[in-house]
Amino acid sequence: MLHHLLNISDITKTDLEHILTVAGNIANQPSRFCEVGKGKILATLFFEPSTRTRLSFESAMLRLGGGVIGFSDMSASSSAKGETIEDTSRVVSSYCDVMAVRHPTAFTPHKMASVATVPVINAGDGANEHPTQTLTDLVTIRQRFGRLDNLTIGLCGDLKYGRTVHSLIKMMSRFKSNRFVLIAPDKLQMPREITRALDRDGVNCRVTGDLEGAIGKLDVLYMTRIQRERFEDKSEYEKLSGVYILDKEKLAAARRDMIVLHPLPRVDEISTDVDGDERAWYFRQAQFGVYARMALMIELLGLSAAADEIAEERRVVVARPA
Repeated sequence: MLHHLLNISDITKTDLEHILTVAGNIANQPSRFCEVGKGKILATLFFEPSTRTRLSFESAMLRLGGGVIGFSDMSASSSAKGETIEDTSRVVSSYCDVMAVRHPTAFTPHKMASVATVPVINAGDGANEHPTQTLTDLVTIRQRFGRLDNLTIGLCGDLKYGRTVHSLIKMMSRFKSNRFVLIAPDKLQMPREITRALDRDGVNCRVTGDLEGAIGKLDVLYMTRIQRERFEDKSEYEKLSGVYILDKEKLAAARRDMIVLHPLPRVDEISTDVDGDERAWYFRQAQFGVYARMALMIELLGLSAAADEIAEERRVVVARPA
């Protein structure tokens, strides 16, 4: 059973299959799950600014019938007074049933989990990982293609600091016959420790700086923004900002069944003239993020039996003859 979600590797294929199935059931009829989490409390401890991830977690728990406590800024926490991360974790554990933690320093959620008495979810730790975004991505891809294998996935933009793509490539490489195209300038390419691991596992992975040359062969194009906040030297950011901009003209070279994903927020890397295209799935992706986090909290809180019962009731009702 899954106790915490700190790295995407924490999730076994069995865990993942159940989470994705529950998320799919929720997406089909979300109102049926509105009391599964009644009486449960989520604490959102966001030491780094966030809009989508924090609100997505809060929406997920509220849609399950539970409650939410927490903060959205490090200055609003006792860390500003000098309290250690471990003490914060011990105290907040006594107030809630599950914690979602975002922090600018890698592996801080792991430290909190080591002393927490409730499940801890990594909601993004520095440039390390963002496992619940990956769950969101997998739910979205499976909703579109009906599978998670035999796909060509292009990852474009900031692959060095982009924690979302680090988690995504680690998980999607576990599925058979997936191929990856890493589209980035040399200074923002995927970290070597990740590409070396892919090489060792025999994963089909190609490195390029040419978005236009790669786009026609992709099933999924995963765009990312160049992250100003990850650069110590702001002049380096200015040089690389805007290096890849997906617009209607570039999208014309893509296959009609390709989808464009983005963890959001975007800056200028996807032009607004793409938004109306049927291949633009990034806003649907954000909605699926709520369902993915609902399913994850159901798993971590030991509520799977109740969720499965709701899904079975729906199947019986649908199958019952008139």
